[in-house]
Amino acid sequence: MAGDNGARLHPADGTMVPPPADAGGDARVVPAHSNAPNFAALDLGTNNCRLLVARPAPMGHGGGFRVVDAFSRIVRLGEGLEATGALSEAAMARTLDALKVCAGKIELRRVCAGRSVATEACRRAANCGEFLARVRGEVGIELEIISTAEEARLVVSGCAPLLNPRLPFAVVFDIGGGSTEIVWLRRRRGHGGGPARPEILGSTSLPFGVVTFTERFGGVEVTPAIYNAMVDEAEAALAPFEREHHIRRHISGRRVQMVGSSGTVTTLAGIHLALPRYIRALVDGSTLTFTQIDKVSQHLAGLDLAGRAASPCVGRERADLVLSGCAILDAICATWPVGLLRVADRGVREGILFDLMNGGRH
Repeated sequence: MAGDNGARLHPADGTMVPPPADAGGDARVVPAHSNAPNFAALDLGTNNCRLLVARPAPMGHGGGFRVVDAFSRIVRLGEGLEATGALSEAAMARTLDALKVCAGKIELRRVCAGRSVATEACRRAANCGEFLARVRGEVGIELEIISTAEEARLVVSGCAPLLNPRLPFAVVFDIGGGSTEIVWLRRRRGHGGGPARPEILGSTSLPFGVVTFTERFGGVEVTPAIYNAMVDEAEAALAPFEREHHIRRHISGRRVQMVGSSGTVTTLAGIHLALPRYIRALVDGSTLTFTQIDKVSQHLAGLDLAGRAASPCVGRERADLVLSGCAILDAICATWPVGLLRVADRGVREGILFDLMNGGRH
């Protein structure tokens, strides 16, 4: 994809240059508050290294924030992890380079507070301690490995502004590189009649994502049999969560909405919208019917690797990963046939920023 938050790609170093007026948080464009402090959120996943620097919106703008800088780079930190159980030297070197760019931006923007988190690849890698020490020593960033439950909480917090207030329940998911987070929640009224807040009723972390599935099943020539095998495995992994929470029963009563936060869903939305390049402002908060999801997924499955790479919303770096994501998404849609997906180009980083700006954790 092109940039995070509608950002433009700087040709020199892959840095994401934010547009002149790009809203974070509640996704509305708000005037910059020149005296407001800057906060930073860094999310190091199995596939991507992402940074957001933002400042609170002025009073009266609903508690949102204004993005002042952003960075995103595919580093594939978890490349080979499925086979070896460890982070490779090449993957760590790529990631250290990206983290150095992040550190430079954090220093340049004079960030007053921040949180840098790492997820599935670091949770699983046998040599994670060595990697964290290198990050601390060579980059100066203190990475925090968060639990799957904390990752789910941050995703929900980041996506909360996209929830439809008229529907009491929601399935929120994030298809990552090394894991897939699934959250079942309901919206509860705040104390004293305050605004409704999401209450997590249950969450689960599936031990696969686009990188792990691609390494196991392949991402160059994906036959219908291979694609169906990925869908079947994902559906089997989702079944216990459905048995525990009986989500389909609420779906039949039309009381459930679905929000997807991942490169997979934003890519499919960009293709559906026929965008000549990825534009966050048009994708974030958009909707896809399940019929539209199926149509775009089938289109991608019918392309060879070069054809997928030629799509401006896929690109060369994601061409081998996108069908794995489509298969996981197909399994989610089959398990919980809500019929409509709200697309979220937001998640962990936005959740961190909400915490920091509201005096919450860290």
